Amino acid sequence: MQIDSSRLTYHPITESDWPFFLALYQDRNVMRFVADPRDVDEIRRVAFNVRLPHWQRGSKHWLCLVLTEKMSGDRVGVSGFIDRGQNTAEVGFLLNAAFHGKGYGTESLRAICQAAFALGFSKLIATVNTGNQASKAVLEKAGFVQEETLRESYYLNGRWQDDWIFALLPPAAGAY
Repeated sequence: MQIDSSRLTYHPITESDWPFFLALYQDRNVMRFVADPRDVDEIRRVAFNVRLPHWQRGSKHWLCLVLTEKMSGDRVGVSGFIDRGQNTAEVGFLLNAAFHGKGYGTESLRAICQAAFALGFSKLIATVNTGNQASKAVLEKAGFVQEETLRESYYLNGRWQDDWIFALLPPAAGAY
């Protein structure tokens, strides 16, 4: 699967991406709406190692792609999706805080969605903590529509949090 966009390149996560991945997961600005702090061994075991195997449609793990800025070669973040069955994939993204607010989230999400639809998925979903206005904006810019709010569905920061569920259907021919 080849994914490309104007300012970014995409490659499947590899062992050499571990230091970057760890830095993302240890940055509270990046993770404050995603997960509580974890120790290094837990991040390695439950978040990184499970994303290393080859991905194909039907895999039970996330396709995790590292986003790299074409001009500088700097790693921008990670993005990808997971097959949730019934022709639906869930998308997700994490960006290095240094790249927040520069349009990389929207650019990468559009590219990821295009790739997922090209693989034959008929619906894409995203789950976002209700406090995460930046991710909500990225999803809406990429064409996602909020479908529902799940009340007290996720335990984070010492309390139960609400989540927004967004969805995107395939675009009309030529929309991307």
